[in-house]
Amino acid sequence: MQAKILLVLFICFFAASCKKDDPVEDDGPSYVTIDYPFYFGTPQDEPNDNRTTKEGVKLGRFLFYEKMLSIDTTVSCASCHQQAQAFSDPAQFSTGVNGLTTRNSMSLSNLNWHTKFFWDGRASSLEEQALIPIQDATEMNLTLTEAEERLAATDLYPQLFFKAFGSTKITAERIGKAIAQFERTLVSGESKYDLYKKGLVEFSADEIKGEQLFFTHPEPSQGLRGGNCGDCHVGALQKSNVFRNNGSDPTHSDAGLENVTGNDNDKGKMKTVSLRNITLTAPYMHDGRFATLEEVLDHYNEHVDFD
Repeated sequence: MQAKILLVLFICFFAASCKKDDPVEDDGPSYVTIDYPFYFGTPQDEPNDNRTTKEGVKLGRFLFYEKMLSIDTTVSCASCHQQAQAFSDPAQFSTGVNGLTTRNSMSLSNLNWHTKFFWDGRASSLEEQALIPIQDATEMNLTLTEAEERLAATDLYPQLFFKAFGSTKITAERIGKAIAQFERTLVSGESKYDLYKKGLVEFSADEIKGEQLFFTHPEPSQGLRGGNCGDCHVGALQKSNVFRNNGSDPTHSDAGLENVTGNDNDKGKMKTVSLRNITLTAPYMHDGRFATLEEVLDHYNEHVDFD
């Protein structure tokens, strides 16, 4: 029980606000350097044909909150990825134009360090990822052709696309690129744990024990206790680009990665998500089955079933 409490205390220190300042207007494309803590490691390279600019980020932010990108103009990307919740959804399943989704909406922070997107990894880039919810029958249910036509019919968007891409022409590719630019700026690195990593604050004795439990791999033969969390939630970003079956769904009601690869060995595997902002992103797991961190730790401690 004491070990579980200490782990909860430690995990909570990854919670940090995802701040997003509006980009500043300029006379032409202004390339953006995205700041991040040095101990995050090297992020993925930006695509050569989609360098992040202030103008592109501004357009992407408008599109992220644009409900015209849903068939009945009631849903935007931000409907399921709410800034106050670290760009996740506090509901177990999100509400789209045609009912509820089948998976919990994961946080969008620190995506620069990811190589696969969605719980099943079906997108390999942020540009690809950005266009999938727009077309999804449950989520936004809009064709990309209709999305282009709707935006082109406004006074606002041709101007924004011109500033971002040097042309008023609105294409699905550019929609995806702009949203991806905005998402790349959603860096979360100001939690208490970050201050601790920078030597600006000290942990209490319990917090230090929680960190030790989190990162220690147990070795019963040596009498070594540990939470084993850090084997999957690696380093300061608390994530890995790996898909795992964590035993939460032994019946495999959601095949996860297998739906993408077609490999039976991938049945039930889901993306290992980051624990950053963890106190803001409940409920937990791909299906949102756990409401609290205590329930998550109880699962790993007592109820993992891979049969």
